[in-house]
Amino acid sequence: MKVNIFQSPNYSIKNRPKKDIKFIVIHYTGMQSVRACIKRLTSIKSKVSTHYLIDRKGKIISMVDEKNTAWHAGRSKWKNFTNLNRHSIGIELVNKGHQFGYENFSKKQISKLILLCKFLIKKYKIKKSNILGHSDVAPLRKKDPGEKFPWYFLSKKKIGYWYNPSNKNIINHNMSKNDLRNIFFSNLYKIGYRYFDKKKSSQSDLKIIKVFQRRFRQNKVNGLIDYESLQISHYLASSPKY
Repeated sequence: MKVNIFQSPNYSIKNRPKKDIKFIVIHYTGMQSVRACIKRLTSIKSKVSTHYLIDRKGKIISMVDEKNTAWHAGRSKWKNFTNLNRHSIGIELVNKGHQFGYENFSKKQISKLILLCKFLIKKYKIKKSNILGHSDVAPLRKKDPGEKFPWYFLSKKKIGYWYNPSNKNIINHNMSKNDLRNIFFSNLYKIGYRYFDKKKSSQSDLKIIKVFQRRFRQNKVNGLIDYESLQISHYLASSPKY
């Protein structure tokens, strides 16, 4: 696996123990060109960086050494972890994103991502359930890598996790909207999502529901707790992986 080096100055100098690296967080760049991405990721003023950048031709660029903390996730939570930067490897995929013309990720890009993830998973013994999207850990701020990212395909390559439908059905079509919400968000909390109250609705609910759908129900991101979304959340929350 060929890796090019383009060093970013934006990282925490203190080395972190290998055992502290437990997650891979996948992003899209959300910018109009590779040149713009690299400029921002190497600008001292931007205060952002990533460990790896993969362009649309499949070129892998190392920007921060794995032993250092890159500044890619920002304010973030997952399960009992806060500030995912300290515990993760960040991977940016060149893609214009929702703001500039969201596009399918290229085959070469995903192929190289799979190679890189397999290398990192083996090196750091990272669990399948700890391969996350930026939006998973920062759902109120981020949409990336978005609904076009092939999570299901990656799960078939043993990268990331997907749900296995079971015969157990929790759907009661007479449930109130409040009951639907409480069960759905209790499931999300068990999976690992944060930034919400399990029993009290808020204006943040819509963003969090859409983040979940962009990951696990990509063909219909409507922000509604429908029965399909509820059932998927139940499959995941019932899995021993979580």
